[in-house]
Amino acid sequence: MDLQLHGKRALITGSYRGTGAGLARVMAREGAIVHVHGFELEPAEAVAQSIRQEGFEAHAVAGDIRTDDGARDVAATVGEIDVLVNNYGVAEGGSWESPTEDWIDIYEKNVLSGVRLVHALTPGMKTRGWGRVIFLSTVGYVRPNSRMPHYYASKTALINMTVSLAKELANTGITVNCVSPGIIATEEIREMFRSRAAKNGEPTDWPSLEKEAALNGPMANPAGIIGDPEDIGHLIAFLASDRARYINAANLRIDGGTADSIQ
Repeated sequence: MDLQLHGKRALITGSYRGTGAGLARVMAREGAIVHVHGFELEPAEAVAQSIRQEGFEAHAVAGDIRTDDGARDVAATVGEIDVLVNNYGVAEGGSWESPTEDWIDIYEKNVLSGVRLVHALTPGMKTRGWGRVIFLSTVGYVRPNSRMPHYYASKTALINMTVSLAKELANTGITVNCVSPGIIATEEIREMFRSRAAKNGEPTDWPSLEKEAALNGPMANPAGIIGDPEDIGHLIAFLASDRARYINAANLRIDGGTADSIQ
């Protein structure tokens, strides 16, 4: 399917590694002009260069979107953007014993980083009469744990914000959606599974690790697989296209069926 993203300018926050890098690669392969964001220029440039080596267009941008000034600098550097993918977020350790400072800090990172770029980039989308804003949450919003409660709370806020922002931007040509992935087979996650299996004397090849995690792990799912970053990227690219023009204010889970909820 031709998603007709050729020439669309996309900013993907936190795309210097992991899931974000996979999103950037898929968007670029679909023809978008991708801005790879990092907090330091070098790792963002490495991802952008790898995309260019495939024959697609990508640019690196660095800035601390955890601050107002940093987000404004990023927005000024990238200029006009058609697709804003608020991918950046962290899953930091914590508990109900964590101080309120930790809650505020993760809210700054997981919620306000996206809000800052919405403030900076949606006015231009409104002027041009077309735009896409996509937030990344987690399937954990329906399966919160007692640990990391501040993380789950911050990610759940993104779903609420999606509906609110879609109403705010009604009749502007901009859609706002949220994607909530399950566990993703980033290199970091693969290495975590490998180390755990090696310690227990179990097979460390990825097919074995994937099968065990998908069948018996805490994020087990009926699809029997663990999604790659590119799997998430295909959904993001579709939502960014005109093929998805009637999808708005939605939260879409992509988790292999992990969530045991119909909501």
